[in-house]
Amino acid sequence: MRSLQPTWLYTGLRVQNLARSIRFYQRMGFRQTKRGAMRHGGQFVDLAYPGSRHILELNFYPPANRFYEPFSTGTEFDHFGFEVEDIDRWARQLRRWRIPLVADFTEEPLRLIYARDPDGNWLEFCGRVAPPPPVRRRRG
Repeated sequence: MRSLQPTWLYTGLRVQNLARSIRFYQRMGFRQTKRGAMRHGGQFVDLAYPGSRHILELNFYPPANRFYEPFSTGTEFDHFGFEVEDIDRWARQLRRWRIPLVADFTEEPLRLIYARDPDGNWLEFCGRVAPPPPVRRRRG
């Protein structure tokens, strides 16, 4: 049986201007490791600090995006990101703990589920989508 222990991968921050934020963190020594678009329309940039395994994920959501929220000081935190070996089992465990999922979707090859802590902070758990079982063919 696979472990139910999550691995803390990154911290996500919402930003108003990706280019400006990238320049700021690069001045501090961070290096861009990944950049991409989310299927729901947001954009992200992963930054690593030399010697650290933890990633800073900068997230930009345009106003029409379902995850967009107006900015005010102190609202920039987006979410903590955790990786789990068995995402389906983890989702069941959260339900057993009576922690509701506030979002659940797939961005191949990952399933992403989100919960909130008591203060409303988002926690993301991601894991690879289980491949479908092989089709057995009968020999005739």
